Parts: sequence; structure tokens; C-alpha cells
Amino acid sequence: MTEEDPTQRHKDKMAKKKASRDKLMAKKQGEKGLLIVHTGAGKGKSSAAFGMAIRCVGHGFKVGIVQFIKGAWDTAERRVLEGFPDLVTFKAMGEGFTWETQDRERDIAAAGRAWEVARAMLEDDSIRMVILDEINIALRYDYLALDPVLAAIAARPEGQHVVMTGRNALAPVIEVADLVTEMTLVKHPFRSGIKAQPGVEF
Repeated sequence: MTEEDPTQRHKDKMAKKKASRDKLMAKKQGEKGLLIVHTGAGKGKSSAAFGMAIRCVGHGFKVGIVQFIKGAWDTAERRVLEGFPDLVTFKAMGEGFTWETQDRERDIAAAGRAWEVARAMLEDDSIRMVILDEINIALRYDYLALDPVLAAIAARPEGQHVVMTGRNALAPVIEVADLVTEMTLVKHPFRSGIKAQPGVEF
């Protein structure tokens, strides 16, 4: 067997794979506004959503972001995205996690205020992507009623993308979503006594 044999086999294999992929991609011509869900116990749900926000900004698209839980934190991603005021509306409307407020009625009121802002964004056809950061948590704890949220998302302008983040996404949310990604926790430095650090967590 010559040294060229593995190289040629690899080339032939990749040529077949490319032909198959090209045939598959030729059938994918449709576009629509997507409902995207980032859930799971692992890190990266909000970070992935903000990455998509940056993509939208790069294309000159408008983005609306509502944070349902975070609010008091001065996060770096908020600082960066607020640097594009013509394209990004960033509303951090939460009051922290429920174990911090320890006041269910206050949490429900904060979620309700955040939802009113989010609903207005979902009605705005100039906004290409609406990110509902950690809304899954608000829905799981019944701070918001699920049906009106799903109805508003279903009635959004054609072509508008919606990203819902937060662990424990409800089954009906997963059912109607177009794309669902579950972040799986394998290892976390917090369990080894490492606190949240700038540039990683915030």
C-alpha cells in the first residue's frame, strides 16, 4: 500500500460526502422566523443568545433583549450591546433569583413588567430578533402565564426570531420551538470553590 492510498481514500470519501451535502442543502430554501430555546443545567444559554444578538448587529438587524431574572448585575455583555443604541434595545428588568428576593409577589410583579416590554418588542416588525433571557425560569415558577406568552410569540411579525433561555423549559415550549438546545453540565468550577469571574460568567 502506498502513502497516496489513504490520501486518495480520504479525498474520495469527502467528495461523496460533499455531493450528498450539496444535494441536501439544495432542498433547503425556506426562511422563517424561528423560535429558539436554550435550556439545560449547563452554562452558556444566555451567552449563546447574546452571540446571536452580535450576529444580528453585524448584519445591521435590530435586536430586543429583555432579562427576566438578571437586573442588578452590571454585565459586560450588556455594556457591549448597549454600545449599539440604534440596533439594540437591552432591558434588564429582573430583581435577581427568587432565593435572593424571597418575595414571590415581588418576583411576579417584576416578571409582569418585563413581559409587557417583551410583548411590545414581539409586536414590532422592525425588530429582527427578540431575546427573552431566562423567561423559562419565570414560566417554570408560574411568574407568568404560559398561554399568553406562546400566543404572543405565535402572533409575532413574519421573519422575527425569538430566543428563550433558562433551564427547565416547559414541555409546551419545547413542542412549539423550531430549535432546542440543551446545555449539559459536565463539570463546573463553582463546585471546586471557584466564584463567578468577569469575562466568564459576567
